[in-house]
Amino acid sequence: MDSGRIGEHGFLANGRSAVLVDRAGSVNWWCPQRFDGPSVFARLLDDDAGHWSIRPAGHFTTERSYVEGTLVLRTVFATGHGRMALTDALALEPGARGHDIGLRSPHVLARFVEGLAGEVPVRLHYRPRFEYGRVTAYLNDHNGIIDASAGACRLSLRGDVPLSCHQGDATANFTVRAGETYRFTLGHAPTYDSGPPALPDADQVITNAVAGWRSWADLHHDQYDGLFGDQVRHSAIVLQGMTYQPSGAIIAAATTSLPEQPGGARNYDYRFVWLRDFSLTLQALWRAACPDEVDRHFAWVAHATGRISDAPVPIMYGVQGERDLTEHHLDHLTGYAHSQPVTVGNDAWKQRQSDVLGEVLDAAWLMRHYLDPMTPDVRQLLHDLADQAVLDWHRPDSGMWESRDTERHYVSSKVQCWTALDRAVRFGRRLGDQSDVARWAAARDDIRNAVLTRGWNDRLGTFTGAFDSDHLDASVLIMPLVGFLPADDPRMRSTVRVVERELSHKGLLRRWDGDPAGFVICSFWLVTCLALAGEVERAERLFRQLAGRANDLGLFAEQIDPATGAHLGNFPQAFSHIGLINAAGRLSEAVYRRDAADKPRHPVPAGTGGTEGAPR
Repeated sequence: MDSGRIGEHGFLANGRSAVLVDRAGSVNWWCPQRFDGPSVFARLLDDDAGHWSIRPAGHFTTERSYVEGTLVLRTVFATGHGRMALTDALALEPGARGHDIGLRSPHVLARFVEGLAGEVPVRLHYRPRFEYGRVTAYLNDHNGIIDASAGACRLSLRGDVPLSCHQGDATANFTVRAGETYRFTLGHAPTYDSGPPALPDADQVITNAVAGWRSWADLHHDQYDGLFGDQVRHSAIVLQGMTYQPSGAIIAAATTSLPEQPGGARNYDYRFVWLRDFSLTLQALWRAACPDEVDRHFAWVAHATGRISDAPVPIMYGVQGERDLTEHHLDHLTGYAHSQPVTVGNDAWKQRQSDVLGEVLDAAWLMRHYLDPMTPDVRQLLHDLADQAVLDWHRPDSGMWESRDTERHYVSSKVQCWTALDRAVRFGRRLGDQSDVARWAAARDDIRNAVLTRGWNDRLGTFTGAFDSDHLDASVLIMPLVGFLPADDPRMRSTVRVVERELSHKGLLRRWDGDPAGFVICSFWLVTCLALAGEVERAERLFRQLAGRANDLGLFAEQIDPATGAHLGNFPQAFSHIGLINAAGRLSEAVYRRDAADKPRHPVPAGTGGTEGAPR
């Protein structure tokens, strides 16, 4: 696969699983059981690991877009003889609307072909490969339904054209003329289930999916009326699509092993729930969508985490709260752009990452009104996280970038321990009668003194990535975002200048010197720091530049190569969309403050966040 193709994909979701389909109409990724389950299509990681393509037989060009307010994808193909459209959707439960979408979605993918003009010869190639391409299924035609079964998996494909089966593949050639339609529906079920999966008509699946997604979007449409509203609302829909609705867990990305650098070895499985990403996603949805389900999300965290002891706080989970995510390699796959290893699982689950303490407590403080009254398990969780911050800030950890070598005293981890204790002090006795607020406050102040002393490098004029270090790290830009230091503090202004000068290229900010590409959320952190420091015009220009680097469907991977514009890393990436939403909100607040400087009673726009929950 071409290294530039990660960003060529569209994203479909239904609250249980995700599909990636490329510009040429090929489904190259689907794990139908759940986001982190085994794949039936994994062409992203190996040409022989399964796909399902529907495309014109000859040369074509494409234009595509989401049906407005949805994750239903419409691709228009133009050829020398005519035009056709392909609409793709993952099924939602029939009639499910609003917050109920995705709770009981069937495992069904629908594809709908329409002739728009002239006539277009079409090729269909269906190649299911189970267990990440390990297993070639038996294909059998039962009255026009193609059944594929092997191991624990069964797929059934129904379409409006006959398919020819040969050695695990099915193909068809047909012509679509103006006004004609062809429907295809693919369903998944366990091999030993009571029967084959239900296969509703593709047009019914698509109509219901459009209505379901729009009902969710309509609930939240008026929540945000700041700058860049279209991009913010679309990113909110993407984040909702990355939510495993049965539990309320929010995954970091839809894929595994898409590399940070083509041909490199930093290829990780991101189909899990990091407390960091989860908490930051809640903060983003607080700005961009109705936070009605905050209590449900925090209940999930509390149940998944359990009681906390003096061991590393679990930092990530499976979508149903599983703890053991032990990593193993899929050596039979060549990897995206020959990037190996290909991995399932992620050994970062064993690490100490102390920043998660602050991210969870910061999200809880921001949304405290939605947690009132606070359930006993959530109260205990927040209390325990604060107590753990008192201990953990003294300890080295693996940091938010999940270093797999030596643990260090990362500055961003210390800052987030400060955040955890600062928010816990504000909560006070609301975290229980046993809350030792004085102890929390004393530790908070000790952290602040340590960071200002050992995190600052006077020679470089910047905060560095770790205590007593001279290595730069973009993670220190979180300081003004959590209220540790004002953005216009001279030390913070100097840090922003140095980090931008040394780590930025074409508006994309690398995490550290040697990082192969720009890290999208870090780049949006830079926007936020500039906005908070009063450099509003420059922040807005940089935001527009970054937002313009999304693919044609408004989707971001984890990183972007500043030289080529290619998206790198797992896709789509929640972190990147979180960065866009929060930067847009903070920038909106800065613009309104600037424009209202001579009108002190002018209100901050609803939904941009204002100062509610901000550090004071």
